[in-house]
Amino acid sequence: MPCPICERRPPKRFCPAKGEKICPVCCGREREVTIDCPADCPHLVAAHRYEAEHRKPVAVEDLPYRDVQLRRDFLHEHWDLLTGLATTILEFQVQNKELNDRTAAAAIEALAETYRTLGTGIYYERPPQELLARSLYGQLAQFLAAFQRERASRMSLVALRDSDIFQLLVFLLQIAKQQTNGRPRSRAFLDSLRAGFPLRAAAKEPSRIIVP
Repeated sequence: MPCPICERRPPKRFCPAKGEKICPVCCGREREVTIDCPADCPHLVAAHRYEAEHRKPVAVEDLPYRDVQLRRDFLHEHWDLLTGLATTILEFQVQNKELNDRTAAAAIEALAETYRTLGTGIYYERPPQELLARSLYGQLAQFLAAFQRERASRMSLVALRDSDIFQLLVFLLQIAKQQTNGRPRSRAFLDSLRAGFPLRAAAKEPSRIIVP
């Protein structure tokens, strides 16, 4: 029997997403495009490893909000909030397996824009149109509101400035731009979050994400 996708080449690789063998060419061509690959697929893992080893740095002019200066000491100072944001995204993915890099980035970007305008004294909110991105946007917004309430409940702490939260969201957005492979169903960015912020141990594990 030929490959069920191209119907020409012999199937040699088992595809866990389709539950049958497909040919290596279709595996490489349709991976994360028309095939919604599970994260533990060995062919996907190998492909992501190869991409990471050969990925070219994203040009500065292609980074979102490239004019925002992100200092290492600022990121370390607010690592608890950054960890919380990453963990919220990962926990959302656990409940929504279809979440991918593109959708996650859309939610982060929309929330970053909300906080950018709040930092100027203007309230402007435009959640993403896509339902899944809008849901993640809402989860992140709820986490940030709870985080600010928790800080306000402590006499020694003050609420973070909207501009500070904006910068942390920009950091995540720039990481998403650097880590994703551009395929429509890519989860390479989400996988990098999982490596840098393991669930249940996020506050204890050092991150392996590279600061842009």
